[in-house]
Amino acid sequence: MTPDIPSPGAAPVPRPSPGLQTLGEYKGSGFTERRYLVRRGDGQVIQLSRLLYLVVSSVDGIRDAETISHRVSGRYGAEVTTENITYLVEHKLTPLGITLPLTDHQSEAPAPRSDLLLALRGHKVIFHERHVARIAAALAWLHQPLAVVLTLAGVIAMDVWLFAVHGAMTPVLQVLEQPLWMLIVFALTVASLLFHEFGHASACRYSGAVPGKIGCGIFLIWPSLYTDVTDVYRIGRAGRLRTGLGGVYFNTLFMLALTAIYLLTHQPYLLAAVYLAHFEVLEQLMPAVRLDGYYILGDLAGVPDLYGKIKPILLSLLPGHHRAAAQAADLKPSARTIVTVWIGTMVPLLLGEAAYALWNLPRLLTTATRGLHDQSLGTISAFAHGHTATGLVGVIGTLMLVCPMAGGAYLTARLAGRLWRTATRASEGKPLLRLALAAAAAAGCAALATAWLQGLTPQPLPEAAPATPALQPGKPTPRTPTRPTPTPTTTHPARHPAGPTPGHSSPAHVPHPTTSSPP
Repeated sequence: MTPDIPSPGAAPVPRPSPGLQTLGEYKGSGFTERRYLVRRGDGQVIQLSRLLYLVVSSVDGIRDAETISHRVSGRYGAEVTTENITYLVEHKLTPLGITLPLTDHQSEAPAPRSDLLLALRGHKVIFHERHVARIAAALAWLHQPLAVVLTLAGVIAMDVWLFAVHGAMTPVLQVLEQPLWMLIVFALTVASLLFHEFGHASACRYSGAVPGKIGCGIFLIWPSLYTDVTDVYRIGRAGRLRTGLGGVYFNTLFMLALTAIYLLTHQPYLLAAVYLAHFEVLEQLMPAVRLDGYYILGDLAGVPDLYGKIKPILLSLLPGHHRAAAQAADLKPSARTIVTVWIGTMVPLLLGEAAYALWNLPRLLTTATRGLHDQSLGTISAFAHGHTATGLVGVIGTLMLVCPMAGGAYLTARLAGRLWRTATRASEGKPLLRLALAAAAAAGCAALATAWLQGLTPQPLPEAAPATPALQPGKPTPRTPTRPTPTPTTTHPARHPAGPTPGHSSPAHVPHPTTSSPP
């Protein structure tokens, strides 16, 4: 059976793209005019004007353009002709991937995305909707106000103790020399990421929306988890903010649990996982990519498409940028204020974390390089002596050391490249600004290098015995000198008063070395 083909002169029949969903009005919008949202089948959410949204709501693949024009005219309050509908479908909706081409009934038009590099690819479902619904309902009570206040108070106390009293870098250095501990930290990180997604789902459930599935995909080159919380768009701003913050909120709960377990067991890898979880939270809160911070900031400002608005908002604050001011003119003043305050808050935090890592960089590199050197030599020695099984186990330990080092180098290179490109673009055509930026960067690098070379930064930890010799074949175990036991002799107090026996030397006292951990 062939599909019906309209006769010449008949009005065309627009068709929606597969999986298209209409989400309704974007409540709490930061725009001066009302905006409406639709979600394509690939997950891309697009904002539309009221007229375009009315057209999309009437497109079902059955109504022709003339019928749609009558329907839209009645709801819009003004006449919208058949030609208007055809034009809007062909030149507005189809290029956005919302409707299918009118002239080609066999193929779809390519659907544009905001940033293909930042798209999550290769979706695989981990928990289906029914399982997520049960888990979210069981954890929803954690979003009650009293639980949130107690959690925030606990996090403040934990961070003061970890960074100001105990020292956060020491357990990280200890883990670098123990591949098994690194494996445990990796497992705890994965568990924290999964618990993070439960935070989104439970917050969505607590706010009155229905959470969808939890799955995984590939973000850039790294595996990443996601939670489908599209239903929150039909509720108010408070529910969307709670859902967006639910992930990092559950990260803090996870950190508090690990800290409590550390106080009971005194295992350093627990605090190392807590320290790394701080970076996970900061990474999630960054609005530069499509992570939690992007959607949180969008909900705060009432602007779902932050990529197109952050730069105009910031440039509009500077004199002489009239074009950027015009692009941001459709935003309410509160939206521009929220974006500015967010950036002013996040930049110092990120700089502080980066400065803390750079200050400890020599001890990080020394400890990691020493561990990799010993691990590699031991693994090679095991293979050379025919101990294949031991060598293969040693390879696992080597990979556990190489992976974080390579990942850190990769991320550092990406960040340095991004900073370089940003500074280059910002100072283009401004030689004085470029000179000032170069001088500031050179001065910072010189000061930091001086501190490293002069030994002003914390020193590396002393070499420790392997916690798992099976994963570290051939690594020597530091020996603790023991006090030699003198050979017992028979003495007579009357003939030999207190003191060394003639012809014999008294045993020398050999102190036991103690290892003190730096703060």
